[in-house]
Amino acid sequence: MAEDNSTPQAGAQTDEKPQLKFSLQRIYVKDISFEAPNSPSVFQQSFKPKVSLDLNTSSKKIADDQYEVVVKVTAQVNDNETGTTSFLAEVEQAGLFRISGIEGAQLDQTLGAFCPNLLFPYARECVDNLVNRGGFPPLMLAPVNFEAMYAQRKQREAQQANQAEENTH
Repeated sequence: MAEDNSTPQAGAQTDEKPQLKFSLQRIYVKDISFEAPNSPSVFQQSFKPKVSLDLNTSSKKIADDQYEVVVKVTAQVNDNETGTTSFLAEVEQAGLFRISGIEGAQLDQTLGAFCPNLLFPYARECVDNLVNRGGFPPLMLAPVNFEAMYAQRKQREAQQANQAEENTH
């Protein structure tokens, strides 16, 4: 007695769900900027930095199963005593992702949290390199929890939707 270990023929109907596919196609810098408006005088005083960091993510559909995700990091460092700007570094780190078989909220979370987690180490290295080339001590940015940022953004959107609904009644 022989067992049938054959797989379905090409084109045969199966009840399987569409296969999930995720791949990173390319990582690239979309925009980069460094300014040290008060140099060289900023190098002639003691360096007492006050760092402000702004972090944003965005995504857009490029083709049927291709998406661009961008992590924008803006680091501004001012002198803690005088308030003068030591430097401003801005990096838009982007990635091109091929994603299929993921839809709705799961796709939104993938684009809003998972992909930025993959891109952030590249953005962090780029900012550090810019700052170093600008003649300043390294700026080692701490890891970021994009899952928490995504959850906070969704919570804010839900609150705004509720407020808008209450205002219409």
